[in-house]
Amino acid sequence: MGAVYFYHLTRQPLEQTLPVLLDKARQAGWRIAVRGTDPARLDWLDERLWLGPEDAFLPHGQAGGPHDAVQPILLTTEADAANNPSCLMAVDGAAVTPDEVTASERVCILFDGNDPIAVDHARGQWKTLTAAGCAAQYWSEESGRWEKKAESG
Repeated sequence: MGAVYFYHLTRQPLEQTLPVLLDKARQAGWRIAVRGTDPARLDWLDERLWLGPEDAFLPHGQAGGPHDAVQPILLTTEADAANNPSCLMAVDGAAVTPDEVTASERVCILFDGNDPIAVDHARGQWKTLTAAGCAAQYWSEESGRWEKKAESG
């Protein structure tokens, strides 16, 4: 049974935090799906991942390509990722179900702490997922480094 980790972004934007988490997930040997809600935003994230430092390149692709099933990191708006991920990273308020948490090694929900709507949405996800019995951790970078602020289950 997996766990869901909430990442409250307040100092570093998504395009800086996501590659760090993707790298850690890849080091764990996991295939990852990055689930968003807007194809244009995923295009933007895809571009940012390609523009990263060459020595820190993260092999990835966007859903809808001919090699989706073999992508180590797949950017998608769909609930079912073709690369059979063991880790799901949800961005921009993408939905996550309790069944996905249970079936995954890890689910990460990244949300913009400077956006009150995103914070409220993440709070709702925390309540829904923990009420369903999912183990959860809440991480904040408010102090300048990542600290675990809460845990459930």
